[in-house]
Amino acid sequence: MKLIVGLGNPGNEYKNTRHNVGFDVVDAYLSSHNLSADKFKFDGKYIDVTLNGEKVIFLKPQKYMNLSGEVVKKYIDYFKIDISDILIIHDDLDQELGKLKLKENSSSGGHNGIKNIEKNVGTKNYKRLKIGISNNKNLDTKDYVLGQFTKDERKILDEKIDICQNIIDDYLKLSFDRLMGKYN
Repeated sequence: MKLIVGLGNPGNEYKNTRHNVGFDVVDAYLSSHNLSADKFKFDGKYIDVTLNGEKVIFLKPQKYMNLSGEVVKKYIDYFKIDISDILIIHDDLDQELGKLKLKENSSSGGHNGIKNIEKNVGTKNYKRLKIGISNNKNLDTKDYVLGQFTKDERKILDEKIDICQNIIDDYLKLSFDRLMGKYN
């Protein structure tokens, strides 16, 4: 069983913000398969489906970003998911807009959602898909990540979200080393 988690903040006021690209990727993937994360359990919206003969849970934690790990931990425990079968999808300030990077066992890079996941699951040895949102050093980091994408930024990001759908499909078929080799 695999757990694919898109990070973001719940609520309409955070829709289309830089911090919510994990939600955007999960929503786009599910929508392309005529699905949605419409079940609710343990402070998370989720759906469980069978893809390529394997059960996969797509999760969007409904606690704020800095508490995402509490939700992820509940899903790991309840569904008995091995840490090696988890993919976390999130924004990354340190990468240019739209740059995609697959990583495993890496530091939080200051990302509060990732810090909270590490704290709650007790390790950083899980897989991640990081999506670059750039950084504007002229703005407070909180204001920047909670800010809306411009029309041009959204166009770039939407193209990358399409690629993320391919990454998710391949994540379910390939070893993570082969996946990183293909997309990094």
